[in-house]
Amino acid sequence: MRICVFLSAADLDERYTRPAREFAKLIGKGGHTLVWGGSDVGLMKVVADGVQEAGGRLLGVSVDFLAAKARHGADEMVVARDLAERKKLLLENADAVVVMVGGTGTLDEATEILELKKHGHTDKPVVLLNTEGFYDGLKEQFRRMEDEGFLPRPLTDLVFFAEEPVGALAYLEESQGVE
Repeated sequence: MRICVFLSAADLDERYTRPAREFAKLIGKGGHTLVWGGSDVGLMKVVADGVQEAGGRLLGVSVDFLAAKARHGADEMVVARDLAERKKLLLENADAVVVMVGGTGTLDEATEILELKKHGHTDKPVVLLNTEGFYDGLKEQFRRMEDEGFLPRPLTDLVFFAEEPVGALAYLEESQGVE
């Protein structure tokens, strides 16, 4: 399975890097491919290192203005013209999406896939990995959107909230029929 992971390129505390490393090892040991923003810094590097060390493949999609931070040694690296093309290429090259901790860029990527899913333009499974309760506020906001009629589909059709990496991968593998 080709798993797109949206996440931060920032250097983060161990409470975020530990679960990221754990998820990366699960991807690699499962023989899956990481599809990610291609950067070799911060949490992006942590996950890419973990996937590669565990035997998984790396497919990076960088962007012109960040190409200097792109990871050398990825199995495949594509450089997009701009952020819009990057998101498009990330999603085109993935069978499933996992949203890990991140800032505004990660949130932008997450809401784009959910909007595509809401309108039936993709049926790829989407998981929000809620490390340390990072997305509790977003989960509450999504529930309010659902309760007040802003979502034409049930929230559970759009996204699965996982508290731990093993639950995130189990959900993806089950949704894709991987045994």
